[in-house]
Amino acid sequence: MIKVGIIGGAGYTAGELIRILLNHPQAEISFVQSTSNAGNLVSDVHTDLLGDTDIRFVAEGDFSQIDMVFFCMGHGKSKEFLQKNKLPDHVKIIDLSHDFRLKREGNDFVYGLPELNREIIRKSNKIANPGCFATAIQLAILPLAAAGLIKDELHIHAITGSTGAGQSPSSSSHFSWRNSNLSVYKAFEHQHLGEIGESLKQLQTDFNFDINFIPVRGNHTRGIFASVYTQFEGSIEEAQKIYQDYYASHPFVLVSQNNPDLKQVVNTNKAIVYLEKHGNKLMILSVTDNLLKGASGQAVQNMNLIFGLEETTGLGLKAVAF
Repeated sequence: MIKVGIIGGAGYTAGELIRILLNHPQAEISFVQSTSNAGNLVSDVHTDLLGDTDIRFVAEGDFSQIDMVFFCMGHGKSKEFLQKNKLPDHVKIIDLSHDFRLKREGNDFVYGLPELNREIIRKSNKIANPGCFATAIQLAILPLAAAGLIKDELHIHAITGSTGAGQSPSSSSHFSWRNSNLSVYKAFEHQHLGEIGESLKQLQTDFNFDINFIPVRGNHTRGIFASVYTQFEGSIEEAQKIYQDYYASHPFVLVSQNNPDLKQVVNTNKAIVYLEKHGNKLMILSVTDNLLKGASGQAVQNMNLIFGLEETTGLGLKAVAF
């Protein structure tokens, strides 16, 4: 059994992670840390876990007794934690924040998108889990980059659910504002653009085009629906073959012949990709659950790879669908 610790256990991503790990056949949760909830039942905060666990939050975890730790803290907190705490060398790390996603001197974390870096992840001890928007968008365009076929700027419109803003209340996340409402934020300058650009250059070294990204706050709870278009001179059949070949060995990405809807992926680790050709442009739709394939599900997928398990272990989740 993989002994697991979770740091920052009170938020949405931690709640989803706990739910998956409680039902994972090869993992066991040793501790869930939360300074503000120490001593409280995990199920009192993550109420969907009532009856599933009697684990209580701790103020500090014992790292000597675990194999893997997940950081589920806010951006900047993981780096701060590692500066203050020396972890045993045997403990593997998966960080779900933005802290280690970008390549820079001294950063020894591997970018944890399995559909890009699966073989490197298998050999790694430190993983930077991708951002939710970044995951959905990259899955829409990685096959084109791998084929060297991004020949023009990318245009992206993507809408995310309110859980993407985290559990702490804000002026744009409380019910009265969010319900029956839409808004654009961080247009053309979203923080996930950096990791998307790095991944594209990893596959297509001459990539040097603008990524025009318009993020939208949706009035639903969870799920990302991304639409991307760019210039493409080939046929729709050629595009579909490129995508089907690229994702043939990746169990969670499905290239659909039918225009997808969000409920097909909500509550799962799946991503559905769909293609249409319009004149000289290729439109790609990508739908994911921001809390699962965009966060906690992908983190467990990475854990499975690190420990030599089948990639899908513990992630056979049913979509809400109806």
